[in-house]
Amino acid sequence: MEELVRLSKLMTQRGLCSRREADVYISHGWVKVDGEVIDTLGTKILPSQNIELQNKAAAAQNAKQTIILNKPYGYVSSQPEKEYVAAISLVTLDNYVGAYKPKSLSLHGMAPAGRLDIDSHGLIVFTQDGRVARKLIGPDTVIEKEYIVEVAGEITEPILKTLTHGLELDGKALKPAKVTRLQKNNLRIVLTEGKKRQIRHMIEQVDLEVCKLKRVRIGNVVLEDLPLGKWRFLNEGESF
Repeated sequence: MEELVRLSKLMTQRGLCSRREADVYISHGWVKVDGEVIDTLGTKILPSQNIELQNKAAAAQNAKQTIILNKPYGYVSSQPEKEYVAAISLVTLDNYVGAYKPKSLSLHGMAPAGRLDIDSHGLIVFTQDGRVARKLIGPDTVIEKEYIVEVAGEITEPILKTLTHGLELDGKALKPAKVTRLQKNNLRIVLTEGKKRQIRHMIEQVDLEVCKLKRVRIGNVVLEDLPLGKWRFLNEGESF
């Protein structure tokens, strides 16, 4: 026998939207279950039932924006304490890079989809779209994040093997990483998880020191030549 599950939870699990968006869509009557409109929050259904977003919900989702920023050093990803500056403060019309410059900009509901430390720079994503956020930072994410890391110390083959597989953080084994040597003191590290300061902890465990850390790719979206401190919208046809 199937157990009943909250509709909003199933919508999130299926990647239709975020939990908060699900509540909004349900309360507006924009969700159908097996063809029937559901507008009562807290409604439970069977996991096998069909869920469909109506056109108004789809239109609301399509209006949501996703932003790519090349974060400089010294900025924090999320809402900072008084002595720090949030990276979102760089998302202004003056810092926009693109063929079409918008006349206005709304950052309402815009939040970072993942962190990038204050002493790291490179690609960071801000989005109003719960589907994008879940895909990038949800508990079941498998999206690759690629970093270029300059280190101090001697990089040996045993160190590369250990970085690839065999490290722990907070008593738990880390998922295997892809680690390749680019130049004498530069590594390319690709992760499918994003624990706090994970790369720095990994490097410390093999007795090396991080000198510079730059994120250059998330999924299929690459930083390329986006100038430091500048931002752009996620392009049409571009996805993670």
